[in-house]
Amino acid sequence: MRIFSGIQPTGAKHLGNYIGGFRQYTATQELGEGFFCIVDLHSITVDYDPGELRAATIDLAAMLFASGLDPDRSTTFVQSHVKAHAEAAWLLGSVTSFGELRRMTQFKEKGDKQEFVSSGLFTYPVLMAGDILLYQTDLVPIGDDQRQHLELTRDIAERFNQRFGETFVIPEVAIPEEGARIRNLQEPERLMSTTRGAPQGVVRLVDPPDVVRKKFKTAVTDSGTDVRHAPEEKPGISNLIEIMSVATGEPIPQIEARYDNQGYGLFKEEVAEAVVALLDPIQRRYEELRSDEPQLHALLARGAAKAREASAPTLEQMYDRLGFVRPRP
Repeated sequence: MRIFSGIQPTGAKHLGNYIGGFRQYTATQELGEGFFCIVDLHSITVDYDPGELRAATIDLAAMLFASGLDPDRSTTFVQSHVKAHAEAAWLLGSVTSFGELRRMTQFKEKGDKQEFVSSGLFTYPVLMAGDILLYQTDLVPIGDDQRQHLELTRDIAERFNQRFGETFVIPEVAIPEEGARIRNLQEPERLMSTTRGAPQGVVRLVDPPDVVRKKFKTAVTDSGTDVRHAPEEKPGISNLIEIMSVATGEPIPQIEARYDNQGYGLFKEEVAEAVVALLDPIQRRYEELRSDEPQLHALLARGAAKAREASAPTLEQMYDRLGFVRPRP
């Protein structure tokens, strides 16, 4: 089985990124052949700083390896290091309709907040489809916010197969049952994000323990006292329960029973300690990797070489099926 997922090198990575993405990567790499991509080409579809993009790409690579990706088991690489991604996106644009792209929720949300809306933001989902389909991917571990893009990827693959012959595997999606949409601790109506919402409600993966504790201590809950998972009625406390479940591995019903009649103060303290314990080994490994940047570049180069080899047959088949005259040896 082949697994593919990508993440943008934008913004400081936070607990929501880990719970909705990184931990899935580590788990799914045990299931088959994993390809995990730092999608830097996606990052230039909105306003950005080139220097920050370079730094964030290396930083994200360190965090991915620190979170458990094993270069001996999985292929971790930078998207722009494999030219097949950009080529596949152009080819797949021929089987993607304007109407499909116009219906993408993320385009509407991001486009409404910008004075200049790039065409790259509009065609972003086609590039994502190319990322996935190039590797004949069986399983895509993603956060719930990417579900619509994955469904479009499946539609594009099916349409290409029907029109030009069987070429792509139709990928399946893997979304975690708990923690798929971790919320801002101060504004539980919002997803945890470094670009939107209260910064005090965002737990960054590099936050020191005392900072983590303070953020959970001041987390918004509700006027009640019962530790009960009811996302619509109690979004703040439900968010904390999901975080505790992921950090400890304890099922939600057991957490509810253990903190029955205990109140919110103790619960928030113990959620904080569980998250501190979760992040400690990740932070230590991250610091080791960041202090040895040449090693990171070597690991990424190794991954890119493997990705180029793995994606080349699919790209060549795409050109052939579409009717292109290819150069002869």
